[in-house]
Amino acid sequence: MRRTLAFIYLFLAVFTLAVNVWNENLEKEYKSSFLYFLEQANTDEKSSGYGLVRDRYPGNSTIASIASTGFGLSAIAIGVKEGWITKQEGEKRVIGTLNTLLKLDNFYGFFYHFLDINTGKRAWNSEISTIDTAILICGVLTAGKYFGGQAWELAKKLYERINWNKMVNPVKNYFYMAYYPEKGFQGYWDFYAEQLMLYILGAGTPNEKYKIDDTIYYSFKRNYGSYKTEKFIHSWFGSLFTYQYSHAWIDFRNYVDKFGVNWYTNSVLASMANYYFCQDNKEKYKSFTIGWGVTACDTPNGYNGLLGTPPSGNNNTVHQIDGTLAPSGALGSIVFTPKESLWALDNYYKMPQLVGKYGLKDSFNLDLNWFATDYIGIDKGITLLMIANYKDEFIWKIFMSISYINDGLKKLGFSYKS
Repeated sequence: MRRTLAFIYLFLAVFTLAVNVWNENLEKEYKSSFLYFLEQANTDEKSSGYGLVRDRYPGNSTIASIASTGFGLSAIAIGVKEGWITKQEGEKRVIGTLNTLLKLDNFYGFFYHFLDINTGKRAWNSEISTIDTAILICGVLTAGKYFGGQAWELAKKLYERINWNKMVNPVKNYFYMAYYPEKGFQGYWDFYAEQLMLYILGAGTPNEKYKIDDTIYYSFKRNYGSYKTEKFIHSWFGSLFTYQYSHAWIDFRNYVDKFGVNWYTNSVLASMANYYFCQDNKEKYKSFTIGWGVTACDTPNGYNGLLGTPPSGNNNTVHQIDGTLAPSGALGSIVFTPKESLWALDNYYKMPQLVGKYGLKDSFNLDLNWFATDYIGIDKGITLLMIANYKDEFIWKIFMSISYINDGLKKLGFSYKS
């Protein structure tokens, strides 16, 4: 029965993408999310931080996020394609941003997580981050490929200089999560999460000395669990973004690895598990009556990256629930669960406290009558890119046309199944 349900939901996801269901709220959220990246970037051409995108708005006005900047570069391509800005405007922004990135402090091509938006210097003693660099590079390659010419040459330079092996533990065969100049390497990507892009980027580089071995991809733990679904490989905290981020650029729908894993199907099942959990707990948490998608976001008690639903950890005890929902949870899964995501979107737009200049704000908690005041760049980013892919596979088509990505998939043993 569970396997039958998984097939039905996978079929519905693909079918809904094909028929392209669209409505006014989706168009509004799409364009408003783009505006975040257009307006919340450093546009001072004389600044050392030109093109860097704010981590959040209106909070922390001087802090940029390297991941937000990656989403922002992809956003510029979307804006040109949709006619919201001209190609000349977009190309100028992208080339300027890529030149900024080439001048920033880095560690073998990897970047600091947070930067001063005006100077481009490290902020908050933040870490050199593997995953945030990977998100940035996905955006770099997307924008470079879309605009071509000088933009593509700069994008290649940024990508090809990264020595991926410098951020791999050679004994454990895990990517490190971070490097601090003051204390060295910290944390491992030893469990499934949002890091799939790391392996494909690391395996696809043309520099053989920098290229990772496929054993690194096949070394991280793959724990299976379920919640009213067929079993799937789950992340540690069950936070929904972990099943989304790599899929914003990489179209896994027709690819399986040497273990027979299809990561797209995996994310369909994970998204449905999150939806089912919220539906089953709507009498306990008022927010779950009108939405779903428990994921990392702002909460009444500050930002919480541990919010998620089962399955989680080794025994379903590590995820956290406080009744807070982020619109990016459901919307970041729109390519996996179109019907359920559109249902949530329409409900969210009925709450004026949640809607502002850049569309839906970061999060809300109806039990406490609390609504976030900020927009967070990465949350608007996953929303924007997944809506673009849902609409016409725009980002997927660009990214999957890049030879580096196809080389990376091949190196890791992925095979294409039509």
